[in-house]
Amino acid sequence: MFTRILGSTKRKFEDLSEQEILALAISNEEDDARIYLAYADGLREEFPDSAKVFEEMADEENSHRNWLLDLHKSRFGDKVPLVRREHIQGYFQRKPDWLMRPLSIEKTRKMAEEMEAGAQRFYEQAVKLCQDADTKKLLGDLAIAEQDHSSLAHRLGLAHVAESVKEQEAAREHRQFVLTYVQPGLAGLMDGSVSTLAPIFATAFATQDTWTTFLVGLSASVGAGISMGFTEVASDDGVISGRGSPIKRGLAAGIMTAVGGLGHALPYLITDFWTATIIAIIVVFVELWVITWIQNRYMDTPWLKAGFQVVLGGALVFAAGVLIGNA
Repeated sequence: MFTRILGSTKRKFEDLSEQEILALAISNEEDDARIYLAYADGLREEFPDSAKVFEEMADEENSHRNWLLDLHKSRFGDKVPLVRREHIQGYFQRKPDWLMRPLSIEKTRKMAEEMEAGAQRFYEQAVKLCQDADTKKLLGDLAIAEQDHSSLAHRLGLAHVAESVKEQEAAREHRQFVLTYVQPGLAGLMDGSVSTLAPIFATAFATQDTWTTFLVGLSASVGAGISMGFTEVASDDGVISGRGSPIKRGLAAGIMTAVGGLGHALPYLITDFWTATIIAIIVVFVELWVITWIQNRYMDTPWLKAGFQVVLGGALVFAAGVLIGNA
């Protein structure tokens, strides 16, 4: 069964056959091995010892791949179906951070830990869908192999003091909060704050009617919020990606999208056009600052980079709205 998601055709994970699950596991291990080697290349000059660790991790992934290939050959033969992450609904699309130079050792460690966590979730879900005893055993063993995420920090020589179980649980809880609420909420706030600038200010300067401007802003904000919420729910069920409940993510994205647009629409409840417009512009600057702060606080984006991206995008959309409204 195929599912249409955001204009592309993707398979549902639970609809895969056991052969396709093995094929997906094989391609996952191949990709992860290549990524670890890319990390090693990026770290070798400044962190040679850590680069060796990533090379060892790539060797481990290749060993896992060979085990999976042997099992596939014994059960289904030599021809492995072409099934990759991007073909499956529920995989969160990663940015190719391994291509960046120079690589930050701390961020590289975090990304590698996320890869391990994602691999563990994949194997845990895959075990549930398989009936063959040998396949279940191998997938279960691989899930266990990916389970000890903290080992990576120790192997890289980056562990500080041994963390208590409570601290580890708090760290996992914080990460889940970011994935489930902060990321979709930030995307919604950015979309609502920036995308509604043009229609609201175009209407404002074209009509200079505050009530009409408010109605346009209200409809644009609510419509964008509904669209963003449904898109987030449909794009990822959270099972493999670990991003949490799609309903919670959809609500976070949808509500914050609407809030982002309503922030500079509500001032047009004021009947005086210029008073409403000046307040709306001030609100826009506050919204852009909040977006920049969230990116810096939760997404580790440098202040200057986050501010430049947000302000430049907002300024261009705002200017477009004003120019269109005055045309």
